[in-house]
Parts: sequence; structure tokens; C-alpha cells
Amino acid sequence: MSPKSFLLSPELHDYILAHTSPLDEVQRRLIEETARLGSVSGMQVAPEQGAFLTILTASLGVRRAVEVGTFTGYSALCIARGLAEGGTLLCCDVSEEWTSIGRQAWERAGVAGRIELRIAPAIETLRSLPDQPYLDLAFVDADKPGYRGYAEELIPRLRPGGVLLVDNVLWGGSVLDPESTRGDVEHIRAFNDWLVGEPRMESVLLPVADGLTVARRR
Repeated sequence: MSPKSFLLSPELHDYILAHTSPLDEVQRRLIEETARLGSVSGMQVAPEQGAFLTILTASLGVRRAVEVGTFTGYSALCIARGLAEGGTLLCCDVSEEWTSIGRQAWERAGVAGRIELRIAPAIETLRSLPDQPYLDLAFVDADKPGYRGYAEELIPRLRPGGVLLVDNVLWGGSVLDPESTRGDVEHIRAFNDWLVGEPRMESVLLPVADGLTVARRR
């Protein structure tokens, strides 16, 4: 399994996985099924990132969570497993094809009852949510030009102490190169600059996988 982080050698990534709680059969099968999709499988979160999502969700006692960008459902599986009793996760995505793989994995894992999947543009789904601070956790891993819009909808809906997670914020290290226009790096760079100055949030950018920002609502 290749590391998603450009900061890690394959050997160091193997060491990290060897010292992280091991994957179960549902997770392994979902990773294998996603890998068969080809290069697009790179959108799946890293195994160590998934473990972090489960532990963080459980540690925060999350009951209400939202995910923007579900792909084949690995991150949703990990968040759902960490939810408190009676907790729910709302997943926003536009692909029936990819999320159908996730649905099957959620059923196998026994967490399908905790997950609601809405197939629609995520910004529309977010704008339809209750206009009050009730969310404990939000995870954004979707189209990069939409990051700020998603965050602006989610932040007012986070309770004080609620957490916003944002993936791919290092973009393979391209954020450091002001001349780089590779992929969506300009959108990522602009989002990072905006979020760190957002007065409602305190944040830390962690070198997890391709960069993971953890921001807490003040």
C-alpha cells in the first residue's frame, strides 16, 4: 500500500501502519474494491487517516456529523464507527456509482443505519440543513474550488467546540510553490490562507496523508 503523504517513504509508511490498529476485513475489502477503479482510487483516505477519524470521532463523543465528499465510503465507515450511541452521519456526494460501493461496505460493517447519503450538489444539501449550531463534526474532502463555500456553510452550524476537518490541504507540497498551478493548488492555497484567519475558528494543519486541517469552533 503506497503512502498518500509525499513526506513518507514506503518503508516509513509501512512502519506507521504496523503501529496503528490493524484493518479489519471490511476495510481491507473496501480498499481492494476501490483500488480496482484505477487511478481515481487515490481519492480514498489513507488507512492511518481513517483510524484517526474513528478515534477523533469517538473522543469527541460525536452525535451529529456531516461529510462532504464520500467517494467509495471509507472515511464515512470510519466516522460512523466512532459515533456515540444514537449518532448519525450525513454524507454528501454526487456519484451513485462510487457511493454504491460504500453502501455495501457500510452494510457489511453494520453501520448503514447510522449513515444518511444524499446524492445532490453538496452546497445545496448544506444550505438545507438547520440554521443553528448543532453539528459536532464535519469532514470536507471534495472538489477543491468548493472548499470555502462548504466551510462557510458548515462553520455557523458547528456547535462551540465542534470540529471541522479538511483533507488534501498540502496538495503534494505544491502549496509552497507560488508559481505552481498544478491541479487545484491555487484553490487549496487560497482556502488555507482564508481558514487560518477565520476568527470563529482555531486550527492546526497536520502532515497526515496529503495534509489534514483540524479546526475547532471557538
